[in-house]
Amino acid sequence: MKKVTIITEDLGYGGIEKSLTTLANYLVDYYNVEILSIYKLYEDPAFFLDKRVNIRYLTTLKPNKLDIIYNFKNLRFISCFINLLKYINIKYKKNKALIDNISICDSNIIISTKRYINTYLGKYKKDNIYTIAWEHFHHHESNEYIKLLSNSIKHIDKLIVLSKSLKDYYTKYFKDNNIKCEVEYISDCLDDIPNNITNYKNNNLIAVGNMTIEKCFTDLIEVYKLVDLDTNDTYLNLIGDGIEKNKVFKKVVDNNLSRKVRMYGYLSQDKINNLYKESCIFCMTSHTEGFGITLIEAMSYGLPVVAFSSAEGARELIKDNYNGYLIKNRNEHEMADKIVYLLNNKKELKRLGNNAYKTALNYKKENILNNWLSVLKMK
Repeated sequence: MKKVTIITEDLGYGGIEKSLTTLANYLVDYYNVEILSIYKLYEDPAFFLDKRVNIRYLTTLKPNKLDIIYNFKNLRFISCFINLLKYINIKYKKNKALIDNISICDSNIIISTKRYINTYLGKYKKDNIYTIAWEHFHHHESNEYIKLLSNSIKHIDKLIVLSKSLKDYYTKYFKDNNIKCEVEYISDCLDDIPNNITNYKNNNLIAVGNMTIEKCFTDLIEVYKLVDLDTNDTYLNLIGDGIEKNKVFKKVVDNNLSRKVRMYGYLSQDKINNLYKESCIFCMTSHTEGFGITLIEAMSYGLPVVAFSSAEGARELIKDNYNGYLIKNRNEHEMADKIVYLLNNKKELKRLGNNAYKTALNYKKENILNNWLSVLKMK
């Protein structure tokens, strides 16, 4: 049986981590699968992994980037300097462990899930190993990002992207710049299609994701504040954690929304699924989004999605006025108006929700992961 190795930064909570565990669980029926995780953030992976998947943690290190940012923002410069030195040491040990393990890896195929891992993989892999870079981010028309990604895959055999538009873009860019890496489009997928969807009897809104600057949950609080002015019985469920969590919490408190906004932090997938069923609209205020697996998860529970069109993943998945609404120019008032309209028009809410469910069916695990098998079986 051929061996496939997937290299990741960690096995914590996040879209990349969820996608790679889904892939590993699927491939283990066809390959000897191992995951190399640079960090061990938790005692067990955040998402279910088949026991046949071999996990190896490359270090006992913990990333401290958030500590540096926290100390800098709070003018704790001595602590910031100490953590900066620690960061440099962590980076050195992390990179050394990565190089050492790539250089001795005996797999037939290695899949990288991060841009900097691509670089080390292309440089230090054995000659007979087929390499794949799995790109989860959108370039967001950043020339710097495009060049950095292109440089990272110059010695990689194939680049997997999450949207057709990204495949078209990078295929042309690589041809124009004489980069030999092939480009393949394989979207993310759902683990399962639920048997029961929401009943639309509640007025709960929901948002799921890491609380980072890019996800912009603070804008969602501004939107919900406007929604709350026109409704009396709505609640906003926020699932996720991250560097912006305290800022989001402060925004909730400052706007007197503590009774209406429920911040859950990280939850198990079962608990998230229960909250999908208890909600009626999924909200996304991300500035940028590579694919948006949470959009498909929400749609599988019959939730229409209201999102800003700046999120590329939203544009890929949402057909305006079919399975949700795309709001141009990050217009918070327009987003709030669309949400209130749906809350007051259950017939329209159900129509969009039913179409959202139909959209989710296109992302069944069997449909998508067979594409991975097609790519891997060629090698």
